[in-house]
Amino acid sequence: MNAADFAAENNLHRVGARPPLHRYLQEMWERRDFAITMAKFKIEANNQKNRLGMLWIGLSPVLTAAVYGVVFGVLQGDRRPDNFASFIIAGVFLFQYFTNTMNNGAKSIVSNRALVQSLAFPRMTLPMATVVQQLLNVTVIISVMYVILFVLGNPIKLSWLLIVPLVVIMTVFNAGVALFMSRLTAHTRDITQLLPIINRFFFYSSGVLFPIDRILSSFPALLQVYDFHPIYEFLVIGRGVLLQGYTVPSEYWWYASGWAALLLIIGTVTFWAAEESYGRVD
Repeated sequence: MNAADFAAENNLHRVGARPPLHRYLQEMWERRDFAITMAKFKIEANNQKNRLGMLWIGLSPVLTAAVYGVVFGVLQGDRRPDNFASFIIAGVFLFQYFTNTMNNGAKSIVSNRALVQSLAFPRMTLPMATVVQQLLNVTVIISVMYVILFVLGNPIKLSWLLIVPLVVIMTVFNAGVALFMSRLTAHTRDITQLLPIINRFFFYSSGVLFPIDRILSSFPALLQVYDFHPIYEFLVIGRGVLLQGYTVPSEYWWYASGWAALLLIIGTVTFWAAEESYGRVD
C-alpha cells in the first residue's frame, strides 16, 4: 500500500492542500473577524505615530486634490469643467479609494510572508483584510468629502445617498482587483515596481482632473469606448449624484455592476487556484 492509498483509506488530507472553492470561501468567511481586526489594527498602526493621527485619513486626499486642482486648474485655463473645485474633489477622493485598495491588496501576500508561512488559514483573508481596511477609511473620506462639497456651494440633495450603492459596487470591484493583483505580485514581485505606472495610467485615462467628453469631443468613436472604462464610469456616477450640473447615464450603473461582478469572479478564482503556492519558500 502506497502513501496515497493509506491516506485515502484513513481519510487523511494533505497538509496545505487547496480545498474546493465553495469550502474555501466558507473557511474564509469563518475567519471574517480576523480580517476585520487586522484591518482596524493596520489603520491604527499607520496613523498612531503621526501628530494628527487619524485625521490624515481625510486630510491626505484633501491636500492631494488641492495640489492637483491648482496645477491643472491653471493648465486648463478656460477649458476647466464646470464647478471645477468640486469636480476635482469628487474625482480624487473616489479614485484614491480604488488605488489605495489595489496597491495595498497587491502587497498583502508579500508583506505578510512570515504569517503565510507559519500559520494555516485561507490566504485570501489577507487581501480581503486590505479591502476592509480601505472600506473603513473611505467612510471617513466620504464624510469629509460631503462637508467640502457643501462648503463649495453644492446643495445637499437626496441623490447624495446614492454614493452608498456606488461605494458598494466599487468595493466589489476593488476586491476583485486586489485579489488578482495579490496573486500576480506573490509570484512576480517585480510587478510591485510597476504599480506607480499602473496608477498613473488609470489616473490620467479615467478623467480624474479633466472632462473626458470635452477632450475627446472630436473623437466620437473613442468617446464611445470610454462608456466601458470602469474607473471612468465610477467617477461619472459619483459626480452625477453629488454635483450640480452633472448627470449619470442610467446604463453606467449596469456597466459598473457588471465590471464589479466580473472582476470579483476573476480575482477569486485566480487567487484560489494558486492557494497552495503562497507559503512556499523561494
